[in-house]
Amino acid sequence: MKKILLLIFIFPLLTNAQLKLLGGKNVIKTNLSGLLINNYNITYERSILKKMSLSVGFRYMPKTTVPLKSTLEKYLDNPDIKINDFEMGNMAITPELRLYLSAGKLKGFYIAPYVRYASFDLTVPVTYDRPGFTTKPTVLFNGKITSLSGGLLLGMQYNIAKKLVLDFWLIGAHYGTSNGDIDATNINPALNSQADRDALQAQLNEFNEFGPFKFESKVTSATTANIKSVGAWAGVRALGLSLGVRF
Repeated sequence: MKKILLLIFIFPLLTNAQLKLLGGKNVIKTNLSGLLINNYNITYERSILKKMSLSVGFRYMPKTTVPLKSTLEKYLDNPDIKINDFEMGNMAITPELRLYLSAGKLKGFYIAPYVRYASFDLTVPVTYDRPGFTTKPTVLFNGKITSLSGGLLLGMQYNIAKKLVLDFWLIGAHYGTSNGDIDATNINPALNSQADRDALQAQLNEFNEFGPFKFESKVTSATTANIKSVGAWAGVRALGLSLGVRF
C-alpha cells in the first residue's frame, strides 16, 4: 500500500520533469549546412512568450581559400582577380527576435528581425598591367573589414524525435555599414615609376564600386597601397539547416 501511495505521489513529478525536458523554453543548435564550407555556428534560443523568442548566434570560419570558387569567378568575370589566391576568414554575432505565426512555442513558421556584427579577415590579390612588360604582377592586400547590419529572416522550425529541433532558413537578407582597411605593405616589383603607380591605381579604381559595396583605394608609395571600405554592406541568409536540442 505504501508503494502504491508513493507512486501516486511521485508520478506527477516525473511527468512534469519529462515535459520540461521535452518541451522546454530553450534550444541550442548548430547550422549543419555551414559545415560544408568550414563555417561553424552555435545558436542559443529562449522562448519569452508563447509565440516569441530571443536568440543569439555565433559564427566562425577560419581563414582559408574562398568557397564556391567557380561560382565566384563567373560572378566577378574579371581575369585580373586570382580567385585561388583569395582568402577569407570571418566571425559574426547575430542577436535575433523571432515571431512564430503558426504552431506555437518555438515551432512553426517564423519572421525574425535581426542585427549582425561581423568581422572579415581578408587576403585579396590584385593583378595589374605593368607598362612595358608582358607579364602581369600580382599585389596581395591583407587586412580586416567589420560590418554592422540589420535584416529579416523567414523560416520554419519543428520538433523532431521528441528532444530534437530542426530549423530551416528559407530566405533572409541584411543591409548596413562597414569600415576597415586592407593593405599591401611589400609590393614586389616596386612601383619605381609614376607610370607603374598609375597602372596599379587605375586597376584599384575599377573595384571602388562593387555591387552595394564601396571602397576608396590609393597607392601610397613605391611598395605600399591601401583599400578602405567606406560604404554599405549587405548579405544573404538562405537555405540554412540547423539541428538542435530543446530543453
